[in-house]
Amino acid sequence: MSFNTVTSSFKLTRRRKAPLIESLQVGGLAGLAAIAFALIGAYVAMDKRHVIEDTLTLSQVAFALIAIAAGYIAGRDAGSAPAGARAVLHGALAGVIAGLCVSALVLLTASYNLRTTLVAASPMLVKALSLGAPNASLQALAQLPALGAILGAAGGMLAAVPGPWRRAVTNGFAAVLIAGLFRDVFVSVLDNVPDLNGPETEVFGPAGLNQGAALVLFLIGAAFSLMRDRWRAGHTPASRARSSKVGLVLLLIGVLILPLVTNDFVAQVAMLVALYMLMGMGLNIELGLAGLVDLGFVAFFAVGAYTVALLCSSGPLAIADVSFWVALPVAVVLAAGAGMLFGLPVLRVRGDYLAMATLGLGEIIRVLVLSDALGPYLGGSQGIIEIDHPRLFGFSLKSPAALYYLALTLAGVVAFISWRLQHARIGRAWLAMREDEDVAQALGIDPVASKLLAYTIGAAFAGAAGAVFAALIGSVYPHSFQLLVSINVLAILVIGGLGSLPGVLVGAIVLIGLPELLREFGEFRYLFYGIALVAMMHVRAEGLWPATIVAKEGAHA
Repeated sequence: MSFNTVTSSFKLTRRRKAPLIESLQVGGLAGLAAIAFALIGAYVAMDKRHVIEDTLTLSQVAFALIAIAAGYIAGRDAGSAPAGARAVLHGALAGVIAGLCVSALVLLTASYNLRTTLVAASPMLVKALSLGAPNASLQALAQLPALGAILGAAGGMLAAVPGPWRRAVTNGFAAVLIAGLFRDVFVSVLDNVPDLNGPETEVFGPAGLNQGAALVLFLIGAAFSLMRDRWRAGHTPASRARSSKVGLVLLLIGVLILPLVTNDFVAQVAMLVALYMLMGMGLNIELGLAGLVDLGFVAFFAVGAYTVALLCSSGPLAIADVSFWVALPVAVVLAAGAGMLFGLPVLRVRGDYLAMATLGLGEIIRVLVLSDALGPYLGGSQGIIEIDHPRLFGFSLKSPAALYYLALTLAGVVAFISWRLQHARIGRAWLAMREDEDVAQALGIDPVASKLLAYTIGAAFAGAAGAVFAALIGSVYPHSFQLLVSINVLAILVIGGLGSLPGVLVGAIVLIGLPELLREFGEFRYLFYGIALVAMMHVRAEGLWPATIVAKEGAHA
């Protein structure tokens, strides 16, 4: 029940109106979305970032995507006449409506002082929406509907062309957008690769991609997409599975060499991704395999962190002064014991009741750590500081790259254990309970014992993650163990693919790494991220890298 609740992807079908009315409605909704995007201040913030040097800003990309999406939806709903003319016309109509809505916003902002209630309605917004024009002239106002018509027509054309060509255009554009958006990361990689001095000046400008490089990247991305589709059409599922393994190997190679070819900031982001990947491996046992929705996962994460803090700190609250390698197994054992202790009273319930019970356990741990009763032992809100870094062969692991490899090594060990458990008898029992607990019990599986084992192993992995977290940060505070940590780990599994070990890696990169790399946009980066996730869940509801059995079921369906 809980597994189906988390992974459900039911699609509601509404009654369609006439194609013309549908196009007007889609265009109006797209225009309102563009207006809301502008009035929260995101448009001005994005206008300062170039994707293509002196040609295309990120704000213009956002408007283009809204208009193209409106044109695609309107063209798809309009049906296809010969050569897709009807889809193109309806897409252009939706784009015009979206452009008119934005033009109305520009005219209203330029004519009236709206900043008393809408702070973002500033002259900078007018300039950004007017495509660089200093004021809202008639020419500038006419440009937006015309541009919307062109982009909407392009979206309608995408709806009319065959799927491989549509994917080729989408992938080519995505290659350009990713390269321009993460320019600093790619420049740091090119700077650190031996015998490649100066290629970044040919590919990247001071603020974005060069125009020629953007065109080349678009063609490469489109060509690769077409070749991949042709290859997949001519090969068996077995060969596709082998290619998936090759892709996993390439991904692992990239993960291993990333800190060596980037700067310290990217290495710190990679370190955070490795930490969440370690936590995701633990929750994957509970949710991905056994189907247990655990919202109190952060409690065992806190147990591991505080254990290492008390055993490895040189501060006044330390109860011992031992090596990290001695404290790590102690943290794992204590977290596993806490998981077994807390699991006994709650694992006889299921579904939403289990989620609420585990949520309560997580909050109990957080309140206890903050309480005055345990303040003399755990530091209360002051936390525990001066935690010693791990040492290996006489060297202190202080650099972001060294700590990254520490977290990655432990994540690899946990992944191997998870893989062995998943393919063992207990793993098959967990999968049976995930699908239908009553049927699994009728087949002779003890649900309470199996759940308790999954809960204990997941808690042990969470304790290992907490131990690494304390060593990475060098201090532990109660505010680091909020409910949001459990929610983030749960989202990693859903985005990556429940029950999929590669999905945990991909989900951690997408959920944790990308928002950190977009810190220049402040809180707006979570807005972009949320929009991308909503779109992704419509396209790939089973996750970015689903488990093998889920992928086979989807292919069969």
